[in-house]
Amino acid sequence: MKNSTDAAFILKDVNLSFGSVPILSNVNLSIQERGVTSIIGPSGSGKTTLLRTLNRLNDALPSFQCTGSVLFRGQSIYTNGTGPIDVPRLRQHIGMVMQKPCLFPTTIYKNVVFGLKRLQLKPRSDFSSIVEETLQAVSLWDEVKDRLHRPANDLSQGQQQRLAFARALACEPTALLLDEPTASLDPQSTQAIETLIQELGTRMPVILVTHRLEQAKRLSETVIFLSEGCVCEWGGVDDMFACPSEEKTQQYLAGHTL
Repeated sequence: MKNSTDAAFILKDVNLSFGSVPILSNVNLSIQERGVTSIIGPSGSGKTTLLRTLNRLNDALPSFQCTGSVLFRGQSIYTNGTGPIDVPRLRQHIGMVMQKPCLFPTTIYKNVVFGLKRLQLKPRSDFSSIVEETLQAVSLWDEVKDRLHRPANDLSQGQQQRLAFARALACEPTALLLDEPTASLDPQSTQAIETLIQELGTRMPVILVTHRLEQAKRLSETVIFLSEGCVCEWGGVDDMFACPSEEKTQQYLAGHTL
């Protein structure tokens, strides 16, 4: 298990619930400033809820509760003694790509620059170059460069997913949350996105929820295993897959072909 020195995220005694229904209990872990961390575990174990907690995307869900301490680079993201948290700015720094692409009912171009405009991050004169750069990064530019001002909803699901990825990158996040980001992609696009994830992990924390254990093994430095409402085990990828210490982890990994 890694220590919390220079950690990007530190969770202390975190409990997540919807009303009286607990999702995760007594979560204590840290995530380093660089590298890819994969969250694995059975369906319904709280993986996505934990991920969404890290940039407060659960706030609007009915009866969601988070107790304990969630720190991002030493600052609590739920309470601030000097005033309210600027959640849009928080999400600029902690970008997220969801399993199902969530696009705005507008053009491809306007989807990419949405965050730039809302948060006034860059001058408009830079928008065109940022659109090209981010679409190139997700291997989408060649497919859409001649129809940037057409509706984004005309794209295939795989293209929409890559567009959502580009929109997150356009805001220059310093941490990235990914919920099954390649679930709807073909093998060629998956390879391109995985290469991008590894490159991003050299300069920021990338936290990836995945059901594909071979993907977690291939991309990650650290793996977190959730089971029955708790963090059952977490540590370096080699140790987790070669010699997990917890019986639940052993049983889970034994039930999957790597």
